[in-house]
Parts: sequence; C-alpha cells; structure tokens
Amino acid sequence: MLLAIESHSEFTCEPIRLRMCQDLPYNTTFMPNLLNHYDQQTAALAMEPFHPMVNLMCSADLRMFLCALYAPVCTEYGRVSMPCRSLCQQAKDECNKLMEIFGLAWPDDMECSRFPDCDEPYPRPEDLVTSSDPTDQSSMTVQRDYGFWCPRELKVDPDLGYIFMGRKDCSAPCPSMFFNQQELTFTRYFIGVVSIICLSATLFTFLTFLIDVTRFRYPERPIIFYAVCYVMVSLVFFLGFLLEDRVACNAISPSQFRASTITQGSHNKACTLLFMVLYFFTMAGSMWWVILTITWFLAAVPKWGSEAIEKKALLFHAVAWGLPGALTVTLLALNKIEGDGISGVCFIGLYDIDALRWFVLAPLCLNVAVGVSLLLVGIVALNRVRMEIPLEKENQTKLVKFMIRMGVFSVLYLVPLLTVIGCYLYEHTYRNIWETTWMEENCRRYHIPCPYKVEQTSRPVIVLFLIKYLMMLVVGIPSVFWVGSKKTCFEWASFLHGHRHKDSGVNESRQVLQEQPDFAQSLLREPNTPVIRKSRGTSTQGTSTHASSTHLAVLDDLDEPVRTHHGHGASTRSKASSVHSKASYHGSLRRIRDDRSDTMVYRGTEQRSFHGSMPRLDHPLSTHSSLHQIDARSRHSSQRDVSEAPPTLITHGTTASDSRVSENDGTSA
Repeated sequence: MLLAIESHSEFTCEPIRLRMCQDLPYNTTFMPNLLNHYDQQTAALAMEPFHPMVNLMCSADLRMFLCALYAPVCTEYGRVSMPCRSLCQQAKDECNKLMEIFGLAWPDDMECSRFPDCDEPYPRPEDLVTSSDPTDQSSMTVQRDYGFWCPRELKVDPDLGYIFMGRKDCSAPCPSMFFNQQELTFTRYFIGVVSIICLSATLFTFLTFLIDVTRFRYPERPIIFYAVCYVMVSLVFFLGFLLEDRVACNAISPSQFRASTITQGSHNKACTLLFMVLYFFTMAGSMWWVILTITWFLAAVPKWGSEAIEKKALLFHAVAWGLPGALTVTLLALNKIEGDGISGVCFIGLYDIDALRWFVLAPLCLNVAVGVSLLLVGIVALNRVRMEIPLEKENQTKLVKFMIRMGVFSVLYLVPLLTVIGCYLYEHTYRNIWETTWMEENCRRYHIPCPYKVEQTSRPVIVLFLIKYLMMLVVGIPSVFWVGSKKTCFEWASFLHGHRHKDSGVNESRQVLQEQPDFAQSLLREPNTPVIRKSRGTSTQGTSTHASSTHLAVLDDLDEPVRTHHGHGASTRSKASSVHSKASYHGSLRRIRDDRSDTMVYRGTEQRSFHGSMPRLDHPLSTHSSLHQIDARSRHSSQRDVSEAPPTLITHGTTASDSRVSENDGTSA
C-alpha cells in the first residue's frame, strides 16, 4: 500500500464515475487507487467480476469494501484512508461460498491481513471533513504525466523478471511495436537473403583454408577465424529467418487476456541458445580483427617472423575467445536476453538501453579504436620503408600491392562496422522518443494513461533497421577479398579434380612484410654497402630461434680458378657467386635437385660431383640466381686446382650434404 499512499500525494481529487460506487457518503476519489489502477476506467474493468455478488447481496459490507479499494475517499492532501480489517473479513466470510460457485478466488491484493486492525465504519467521520465543497473538486482535476503503465495484455508472470519501459513484469508487444506486418515480412526476407550470401562467402573462405592449411599462416591466419565467426553469425540469422517469431516471442494467451510479447531472460532455452551463439561470435569476430591488426603490426614494425608470431597463437586464442565468453556469461547471469521479433533471433540492447550501451557499443568502439591505431602505425611503417629504403622494382611493386590490399580489406571491414555502430547510437539516442510516440498512439487501445504534453514525436524508419541488419552480416564478407585470387581458383580446380597441389611458393603478404630490410640498419649503413636483411622471427624449417637471422649476405669479387681438362687442355675461369639463404621465407623455397651426385674414386680420393644450382648475383639484392652446372663428362678427366684460399660461403639452413660439398670444393683430383 505504500506505493498507493505515495502516489496519492501527487494527484488531485476527481468525481466518482464508477457505476457500483454511486450514492455513497462521499462523491470524490483519487487515482491511482489503493490497488494501483491509474484511472477509473481501469478500475471499472477490474471490478466487473464482483458485479454478480454485489447484485445478489451476499454481504451488506461487500459493496462498501470494494469501493473503499477501487474508489477510495479523497481526503485532505497527502492522507489516505484505508478500510478496517474487520470490514474486509466480514465481506470475505459472507461471500466466500458464492465466489466458489462463480469460480472466483479472493484476490491476493485484497487479503485482509494487509489492512489496519480496527473496527470502524468506512468512511470515517474525519474522512468526510474537507476544506471545500466536494462538488467543486472536479474543477481541481488537472492532467499530469502518469508515466508508463503496463497494460493487462502485456503483463507477464512475476517470476520471469521481465522489464519493459521501466515497469517490472511487463514486456514489449511482439513481433514489433513500431512496424506493421507488411514491413516486417519484407525485412525478414531481406535478412534471409543477405544471411545466405554472407554464409556462402564466409564458408567459402573457411573451405579454401581447409584445402591448403599451410597457405594462410600468421600474420593473415586471424582472417580465417574471423570468417568462421561470421559463418556462425550468418547461420543464426538464417535460422531466425526460418523460425520467424516462434522463438523471439511468447505465445498468445487469450484465457489470461495476454497478447504476444517479446521473450526476455533465459527461461526460453532456444532463445538463450541463439543469443549465446550470435553475441559470442559477433564479439569474437570483432576481437579477431583486432588480433589481425596486432599481427600485421608485429610483422611490419618490429619485423617479427611468422614463427615468432605463431608462438603467441595461444595468447591470441585466449583473448579472442575468452573475452567474448566472459561477456556472454555475464549477460546470462544478468538475465539481459531479449527476443528480436523483426529478425527472429535473440540479442541484447533491443529494449534495454543500458545493456546496449555497455555490452554492445562499448566493446565495439574499443575494438575499432585499438584496431585502427595499430593498422595506421603498420601502414605508416611500411610506407617509410618504401620511401626511404632502395628496393628492387619487383619488391617495390609487391609492397605497394600489399599495402593497397591491406587498406582495402580494412576499409571493407570498418565501413560496415562503423555503420552498425552508428545505427546503434541512433537507436540509443531516439529510443525514448520512439517509445513516447508509441504510447501516445496506443494508450487508448491498451487503456493506459496517455503521455502528457508530448513535445516531440518520431517513429523509426524501416530503412534504418534494414541497413543495420545488412551491415551486421556484410561485415563478414571482406574475408573473401583476402582469399580471392587466381591461386585460389587453381586450388579449387585441383581439389575438384582430385589433385592436391602442394604449393612451394612464398605467400606474398608474408614475403613482402618480412623481406624488407631492418629500417634502422638501412639508415645507418654506409653508401654502396650491401643490405643485410633481418627478421626478428624464426624460419619454418623447424630449427629456428627467436633471434635475428641473416637473410642475405652479399659476397662480391670471389674468384675461384677452375681448370678443366677435357681432351683439349684448355682452361676456363669462372667467377663464383655467393649463396643466399632464404630462411625467412618460412621454408617455402626449396632447392631443386633433379640429379643425384655420383661417387667415384680417382687416384685414391673420393669425390662428389654434384648437379644442382649455385646462386649467381647479377644484382646485390637478387634472390633468384642460376646455378653453375658442371658437365657430366668432366667427372672422368677434370681436376680442380686451387691457387688461392677457398672463399667462405655464408649459408643458412643448408643440409649436411651441402656442407660436405662446400668443404670438399677446394680439393684436387
């Protein structure tokens, strides 16, 4: 009763218009009444079940007791007069049998123990003493803002914990409180088509990865997990399209005068499952994009190699899956799940502004800020390398192409995501105005107080929601841009024809990122000094460390006299070239050996003549050189003469047989 007492202090007296309560010792009342009915029309509807008992006069005190609750006497300002417990008990005892015949039960809010223990008639003599004539009180009735009162059709069971527009045990009408059925049908089919397109695109990305799992390594590996997240997101929206509003809405209950309402909380298991998958993978997809920018940053600025970044993979997975999981569990504990009657799925922040602010907008904005910052730093670093360090034309082109590719991919991700954030901010700003407008348009239909002095009215535009759902799904499609290439077409063609093409090339993005020389070294080196390229990572040969490894060593003017006797006594002089190691290419460059070296014994000495290739440096930075090949017939008559000390060959990652050849290179036959 405390709520009713406090409410009375804010209202004025009004004439009694209830048919049952005419010809009483008093003729004015106040609203809300003691049963919290906001107006007399609502009170009259609530009194209808008692009309037969009043007409049959089961108790002389029943009519007065009911009017004391539904139309209490309006006394002086701030004071409420309540009926005595004895009056309630007498009416209940005398009408109990008749109520059982009509199938009625004594309401809980009319329980006699709630009233003061006294034995006085109603109204009391002091209740009838007023400062003015009661008939003049009608002129004192003024309109005011009653706030939102939950209509009977939208009420739910108290144990469900529903909240709508600040009122407990109330839920929003389903499928939508803003749009008509024609707009809802178009929106659902629109979401269904877009979800199929997004599902196909992201699933294609993931299947391309499965065809050749070694192709996409760090720093671009997070794109695959990002695509997997949006496979699940698009799948949930597609299921929502198939289910329509069967999961997002509570069923109609005509016997309890309840309309279809939006599902809230975790009591609906199907809705809870859809929410968990949709929210978890939406946040995880955003986290994987941040991880992607981190790996790009590590590869571009401190020059980490693929293996070095991959060592942090466990940490990346823990963050990318752990944080969304923690947020999802928190929302389940807070019972913040809400059904979306438009798309048929369940999410948060659709009607609860606070949940939208802290669990959707805040994480997405934070991820965008961190990701964009790292992305810009990485692009600036690569651009400085391109502008200040002399590179081959081929590498310059590859670097520019990679920067463009990375920029386009980021734009294709950021534009839809920022659009979604903008739509959420728009909803966050105008939600109260939309709800006030809905109250004004439906207050008479639901018999609830209409809003007082509405200064601004506005309805949401269906196009806004179409854009929001479109961008929520389109944000996963940029993953196709990264894998889309001729190489992908060849891989799929080989896979469909039953041939597995094992790629021996270097992934261009990793090659360009890690092939660039150390920036500080480039600025400090002397003019005309060969560039030593380093990678703060490890090679993919399995014998790598986290320290820097030399990628390129230029050895100029290394002459080795070779005398070949082939029947004519003529001698030729060849110029040896340095051998380059490509360890930072992650094992993608393999040395081709088509012929095996034969062993022969000549003058008691075992020698190996090998067929292969030795790099020749026509340019200081060349990475692909032809190999000096010795004619096979010289195995029977050639003799190597060493006139000077054999040059030291700097190799990295060579096999044992290659080391033995280098050691025996200066021996004579």
